[in-house]
Amino acid sequence: MEEENLETYFLIWLDASVDSSEQKLTIQRALRSSINYLKTFNNESQCEDYIRSTKNDDRIILIISGQLGRDLVHHIHHLRQILSIYVFCIDRNKHESWANQYTKVNQIEVF
Repeated sequence: MEEENLETYFLIWLDASVDSSEQKLTIQRALRSSINYLKTFNNESQCEDYIRSTKNDDRIILIISGQLGRDLVHHIHHLRQILSIYVFCIDRNKHESWANQYTKVNQIEVF
C-alpha cells in the first residue's frame, strides 16, 4: 500500500544503496524523527517520475548520491517542487563541478 504524504514539505532520498547499509538505515530513522515523510528510491527514473507526479505547491528536499545526481539534477532542478538538493558523495571534488551549476544544490557532503 502506497503511503500518502499529507505534508507540504517532504524529503526524498535517491541512492543506489539507500536501503542496503546499516549506516544509511540509521540515518533514515534519524531523519524520520525530524520529518514525517521520507521517501527513498534506488532507481533514478522511478524517483524522477515520483517527483514529477507531485503537486506544484509541494516542496521537496532531495538527498541524492553524487553518481545519480549528475544525471537527474539536470532534469529536475527547474521544477517548482524542488526546494533544495543535498548531494552525498564519496569524492566532493569529483561532483562539485556539476553540482555548483545549480542554485538549488545547497550542499555537497562527503558520506
